[in-house]
Amino acid sequence: MLDPGQSIVKAADLHNNVPAGSPYVELLKTHVIDYETTYEILYKHVHANPELSHLESGTASLIAEHLRLLSSRLDIRTNIGGHGIVAILLNGSGPTIMLRADIDALPVSEKTSLPYASKHANVMHACGHDMHLTALLAAGEILIRAAAAWSGTLIMLFQPAEEAGDGAKGMIADGLYDPRKHACPIPDIVLGQHVAPLPAGTLTVAPGVVMCSSDNFQITIHGHGGHGSMPHACIDPLVIASHIVVRLQTIVAREIPPDQTVVITVGSLHAGHAENVISDEAVLKVNIRAVSAEWRARAIESVQRVVRAECEAGRCTRPPDIEAMSSLPATDNDATTTASVEAAFGAYFGPRLLKNLPRALGSEDVSELATAVHRPYCFWFWGGVTPEKLEEKPLVVNHSPFFAPLIQPTLRTGAEALAVAALTFLAPAKA
Repeated sequence: MLDPGQSIVKAADLHNNVPAGSPYVELLKTHVIDYETTYEILYKHVHANPELSHLESGTASLIAEHLRLLSSRLDIRTNIGGHGIVAILLNGSGPTIMLRADIDALPVSEKTSLPYASKHANVMHACGHDMHLTALLAAGEILIRAAAAWSGTLIMLFQPAEEAGDGAKGMIADGLYDPRKHACPIPDIVLGQHVAPLPAGTLTVAPGVVMCSSDNFQITIHGHGGHGSMPHACIDPLVIASHIVVRLQTIVAREIPPDQTVVITVGSLHAGHAENVISDEAVLKVNIRAVSAEWRARAIESVQRVVRAECEAGRCTRPPDIEAMSSLPATDNDATTTASVEAAFGAYFGPRLLKNLPRALGSEDVSELATAVHRPYCFWFWGGVTPEKLEEKPLVVNHSPFFAPLIQPTLRTGAEALAVAALTFLAPAKA
């Protein structure tokens, strides 16, 4: 089986596959960067040293150090909303374009056996954020080297705590755009990407909703505990919770139109510690995903209605506690912005731009960086899997302990995608 650190596509082959119609071919050929050593080494180091949401201090320090080496012209601002970073390059008049990457890892124990596998128990870059940040640093170097060819303002934003769902909100709340604090220029467009289980070297981009909303709730059912031999003297919250789990599945089956996408998952149910004790409480953790705002609201209302009704039917000692834990909006790509990105990708990547793929049901907070200042955004996916691994069943996907993107051509494709997308909107330099 191929080691993800081994390249299956040579750098020259990537350029040879680029259609001649792209205006950026010669520009990127002229400003070639050192992928095979500098950025592969950086990627492997970050992968081996993952940090969980809100704890990304080492990763942030490494990013800031690399940015300082790229150019003395970069205005680097750190510790935004925790360990967030922006690097700003003022390069004449023109649009302000933000490129975003997330930097946090997951509480997953790595099982890849790679030589650069995580050094930390139960912490792993299982979602590709190490690839995201490395690709953005590489794209930044390309754009800095090519600065004579474009005009405008480039912002590279490295966001913490995406997996926690509050990283973008945290940066904004900490004054990301506040002129009295971090004073990041307000972008005209926000651009971002995510590595996905697609063929390495390919991309896909589409207008409209490309990722679902996500709403998480913790629900506490209040019963009356006692001895397992005397259920008649108790109110068993576990039985009530079990009815809730089953009944929640009927919301999608019987309340949501078949042509709408809604997923309701009870990911956790806990009650008691001993087999002969009926607990006082049962706690459920529920996740709701939806594509449309209308059916998102309907699903949330229906979950709350079912929970309250089952608690009443079960004679709970008091109403349930329904606590909202986190909430992410759907990722809804601006149509005009996305059309421009898609045209640029088609011209540059040719047949490597895949069409008409289904939307992802995962969720992201990248949109917060744009909607907070009423700006459009575009978010796309690019592949990191060998053809052989795509045929394996089950397919290894993001959040798996075996997740390991092929370093090349994944890294180069991600860097070039960000550079091409930015150049699509930055103004050409005046002659």
